[in-house]
This record gives sequence, C-alpha cells and structure tokens, in this order.
Amino acid sequence: MADFGGPDLTTFRTEVRAWIAANFPASLKGKAAPEGRELTPDQDAWRKAMGDKGWGTPTWPTAYGGGGLGKAEARVIAEELVAAGAYNPIGGMGVMMFGPTLLEYGNEEQKQRHIPPIVKGELRWCQGFSEPNAGSDLASLQTKAVDAGDHYVVDGGKVWTSGAHTADWCFCLVRTDNTKKHEGISFLLIDMKSPGVEPRPILLINGTTPFCETFFTNVKVPKENLVGPLNGGWTIAKRLLQHERQGISGANNAGAPGVLPGPGVIAWAKQHVGVEDDGRLADPDLRRRLTEHLMEERAFQLTGRRAADEARSNSGPSAATSVLKNVGSKVRQDKAELAVELLGSQGLGWEGDAFDPAALGATRAWLRGKSGTIAGGSWEVQLNIISKRILGLPEATQSR
Repeated sequence: MADFGGPDLTTFRTEVRAWIAANFPASLKGKAAPEGRELTPDQDAWRKAMGDKGWGTPTWPTAYGGGGLGKAEARVIAEELVAAGAYNPIGGMGVMMFGPTLLEYGNEEQKQRHIPPIVKGELRWCQGFSEPNAGSDLASLQTKAVDAGDHYVVDGGKVWTSGAHTADWCFCLVRTDNTKKHEGISFLLIDMKSPGVEPRPILLINGTTPFCETFFTNVKVPKENLVGPLNGGWTIAKRLLQHERQGISGANNAGAPGVLPGPGVIAWAKQHVGVEDDGRLADPDLRRRLTEHLMEERAFQLTGRRAADEARSNSGPSAATSVLKNVGSKVRQDKAELAVELLGSQGLGWEGDAFDPAALGATRAWLRGKSGTIAGGSWEVQLNIISKRILGLPEATQSR
C-alpha cells in the first residue's frame, strides 16, 4: 500500500479536499450519517460516490474495491471529511467487523462475492453470536448446523442481534460438533432472506429497537458459506471480536453507542450552570470534574489513534482493544452522567415540546450508554483478557 509523507501527503490532501468539494452534497453538511435504510437522493449519491472511489474503506485492497491506501492517507481523508462537515457513508458491521475478518480468513471466492458490496455500502450485515444461554460464555452456544450433503441445516436462536430486522446477511457462529466446546464451533454466513429466518425487534429502555431476537428454523445454508475450516470458527470469532471491541470503544468513531448529540458538556455547563465574570464556570467542583473528564477523554482518543496505527502496521487489532473497549465505555458513561446532571430539569425529559431536542437525545443516550460495558464482551470478560493476554498473569484457581 502507498503511504505518502511530506510533500506527497500535502499533494494528496489537496486532491482529497477538491474531490470532497466536488462530490459532497451541500445539503448534508454538518449532518450525521443516516441510520435507516431509506436514503434521500443526496444521501444515496454521496454513498455511491464514496463507494466507487473506495475511500469509505481507504486501506482495504483495491482488488475488492477498497482505496488501497496507507494509514497516513486514510487519516488525511478522515480529517478532510471532518473539515468539510461531511460523514463517511460507508459503515456498519460489514466495515467494522465482518469485512476485515473475511479479508483475513475468507477464501478468494468469498472475498470477491462479499467485500465489494460492503465497500459500496450496498448490503447490511448483522452478527449472530450471543444466545439466551451463551452471553459472556459465548462458547456455550447451542445453535446447531447439521451436515445435509451439499448444505447445512441451521436450527436455534440468537439474541441481541443488532439490526437483524434490516440486515441482508448474518455472520453467525454455529455448533457443528457437540463433543467439543470451543473446537466444535463453525463460522457460517446466512442470507437473512432464507426461509426459516425470523428476526424479532427488542424494545430498549431508551425507546429504540436496534437489537433483535433471531430465530433459525430448518434454515438451509450452502456449504460454500462456511468461512475457514469446519469447527474452526472460534479462532475467527476471537479475531472478529477484537475488531468489534475496537469499534465499540469509540476511540475513532463519533457514532459509538451512547455518544451524546448536541453542543457538548462544556456548552451545556455554561448554558445551564452559568459563568463568573471572568468566563469560568460558576461551580468550582463542576469545573474540576469536567476538566478531569475532558483530560481522560482526550488521553483515550490519542491512545485509540496510536492503537489503530499499530493495528494497521501489525495487520490487525490486538488484545489492547479490550483496554480501549473498557475505557471507552466508561468515558462515554461519565460524559452522559455529567450531561444529564448539567441539564437539570431538561435532563428529565422523555418527549414533548417543553424539552430541547438535544436534551432529549442526551437523556436517551445516557440510557443507551448503560449497555456499553456489556456489549461486545462484558467489562469483567475484558479484564480477564487483559489479565491473561496483556499482563501475562496466571489464571485464578478456585480455593477450597
């Protein structure tokens, strides 16, 4: 991959700036990426432009439609998008989790089939991992895939399947050997339009339904949809979870779960708490807590950027994503708590004209953010990973 520096990088930045100016619709400036599948003509045009250019996935290979660029160039694209008030329209689980994993573990036919639609933002993916009795202990999953000759027959159920009701495909962990735990799991790709697939949305405490229960009843899956070796899915799943934790951490993702909308905690503090004659916040204790939070948030962002650079250099994320995932979820929860406190009575709203829309969004983000220490592997699971894989500590033994 090319990785320009110095004058060449300056030339590339000029090229990026000019391309964004020519292709990004002015009507979308300052707006966030749409969450639903229905796009306006301008949103769809922007998606298509970025997808065709390959800059939505700038470091992915050009052989599959990616940008084929280096990390320095990818950073320039991200910076120029921000400067232009633009968003990257190519995202979702296909980009954050499945695509990087398939590039590493998939065969050439699978890459040629599935990566280009992800690069162009044409298809949506969901993740079939957790089950009602297999959450933190994911390897206890019981959704089974039975060999039926030229295909597998899948039966079982998943839970917390984000976006399953709007997804086109599911990357799914299934049990293909009941005699072994970790070594009896396979990684299977399931077309969500297949007969027998039934997603049921779950209403969350913040009033949204991003998650589903997903049921598989006698679902036929072609054998070419098996990624990696039979019963080799656990290794692939662990790698994918590293990608997921890096994304969930929010170190390089303003759209991470629980991220606050609106003007931010400093603006809200000045608006709702007031300032002294010299412009300082009137509450000294609040000044201290806000300063501590902003320092921690900035340190986290810089650490996340460094970890992302190291991940690209080492061909993928490491166990350090567990650290980022835990710290990121805590930083966002702290910010949400501060925001609701600052908003006062405005922070108590659920709906109605008496409440500012940004304040309503902050309240719902506060509620949504509570799941951040559970999603993608709970806080405690990440501590175990940090203990074993980063610190090299021995596993705890049970005393009698």
